[in-house]
Amino acid sequence: MRLRALLDTDALGLRLLGGEDELDRSVRGVMTTDLRDPSRYLSGGELVLTGLAWRHTAEDSEPFVRILSQAGVAGLAAGEAEQGDIPADLVEACVRNRLPLFAVNEDVAFATITEYVVRQVSGERAGDLAAVVDRHRRLMTSGPAGGGPDVVLDLLTTDLDLHAWVLSPTGRQIAGAGAELDAETSALLAGEHLAATRTGRRGPHRVTLKGTTYSLFPIRNSGRGTATAAARDVRETVLSDWLLAVEADASDWPAARLDLLQGVTQLIAVERDRRDAARTVRRRLAQEVLELVQTGAAPAEIAARLRVAAPVLLPGLGSAPHWQVVVAKVEWSQDGQAGAADLDSGPVAQSLLEEILVESDRIAVAHAGDEAIALVPLPSVSPTDDEDLDAAPGLHADVLLESVRDPLSAGLADDGRLTLGVSASVHSAEGLRGALEEARHARRVAAARPGQVCAAGHHELASHVLLLPFVPDDVRRAFTARLLDPLRDYDRRHRAELIPTLEAFLDCDGSWTRCATRLHLHVNTLRYRVGRIEQLTGRDLSRLEDKLDFFLALRMS
Repeated sequence: MRLRALLDTDALGLRLLGGEDELDRSVRGVMTTDLRDPSRYLSGGELVLTGLAWRHTAEDSEPFVRILSQAGVAGLAAGEAEQGDIPADLVEACVRNRLPLFAVNEDVAFATITEYVVRQVSGERAGDLAAVVDRHRRLMTSGPAGGGPDVVLDLLTTDLDLHAWVLSPTGRQIAGAGAELDAETSALLAGEHLAATRTGRRGPHRVTLKGTTYSLFPIRNSGRGTATAAARDVRETVLSDWLLAVEADASDWPAARLDLLQGVTQLIAVERDRRDAARTVRRRLAQEVLELVQTGAAPAEIAARLRVAAPVLLPGLGSAPHWQVVVAKVEWSQDGQAGAADLDSGPVAQSLLEEILVESDRIAVAHAGDEAIALVPLPSVSPTDDEDLDAAPGLHADVLLESVRDPLSAGLADDGRLTLGVSASVHSAEGLRGALEEARHARRVAAARPGQVCAAGHHELASHVLLLPFVPDDVRRAFTARLLDPLRDYDRRHRAELIPTLEAFLDCDGSWTRCATRLHLHVNTLRYRVGRIEQLTGRDLSRLEDKLDFFLALRMS
């Protein structure tokens, strides 16, 4: 039964105080409690009845409501018999945690509500119980171990006439029953799911695209315990969990059908865990190589480890590959949210980098602290090959995030960022340490740019101008003010155009003739202006060091 059905029964004496948008939640049971922490007795889907005996001060409401929300209860009904009107702090806590709140009239006993809910839930389940049990049995015997998630989805089609797809957080189709979703629809569905998850809405999420309605169910790794998963910050899982997209509107489904779909997501989660386990060897290889590189091991030792890794990552390869390094980092701001600094973002970045690089299928990804580091093998390139940079094999930062930027931005919301750096390819253990530092530096360049999802490649590190974003703001301001403020003040008073003259002089590499021609000035006039610049700043524009200081000051201003 749905929560809204409770409001349609006058005999229950319920009045809605908040959570009108959540009234389509299914009620699977009822529980009466006045414990401050009833989580051990909750399994999700309950209507919780309370007389508020647990509340002694206004500060008690938020922890109590948060516990209920994390446990996945359907709603909270508070009695008015003891305290009269429901306290405002409880109403506000329920609004913050998106938990529907009802007031129970003092003339209605909790036993009346309990009896009604139990009768309704039992009646709805009785009719379909045999069919649900049979479907669960068939799913368990024909599930992932017998052919992967496609088998489970095929059963949904044959038994329930449902078309469904398993999607990654980036919108990549992992499995499907029915016509394959186009890339645009898959990315939009993934983005809608991530956005809904970040706002705290409970699945399934209803989305309509191009006239078709989909219901989106989260697929959480089965290795995470229910209680543990509920207590974790959603940002630790939102960018790595799969989702099940069903071509149907689940908002009016009976509880039995929703239970069946939840069982389907659990079966698919087992398959997800199996695939993660298959990556264990590659992850371990990457971790071992990374530790050797970072601890300054001898190139011969690193080379020996690479020779072990190459056959695993590139079976059948006749010669030693080239390697690229990719570094990714997920960062969360603390604006408006507590605990961002405590988030374990390393595993999140690792899982996300594996997803982004999945097309290669020959990757090893480790994580060190809050960074994820991918070791990507490439086939050896003959020195006589006539390929240009763009045609050469390997990863290119400018296209790596192109297809995943939109859905990931939805998952990052307004408090998260993903930055990624790509190294050039190297062909030896000696070059691997430099490739790692190059990828890390490229990632820092990406981090200095605006946007939630940014990447930079090794070819972008050639210009020293890219180093300027890393200069602290206070140092930047002091440096530019010392060199340029005297010139700006003089220009304001005398309209002397010293700043434009300085820019032109540097652009012309200090050539008096070319600069005078560009500015349409006589050379003597130009010499007078440059002399004034030197007098005001105490610098000498015939010296390379002073020219470079002026150049940097102009770029940072």
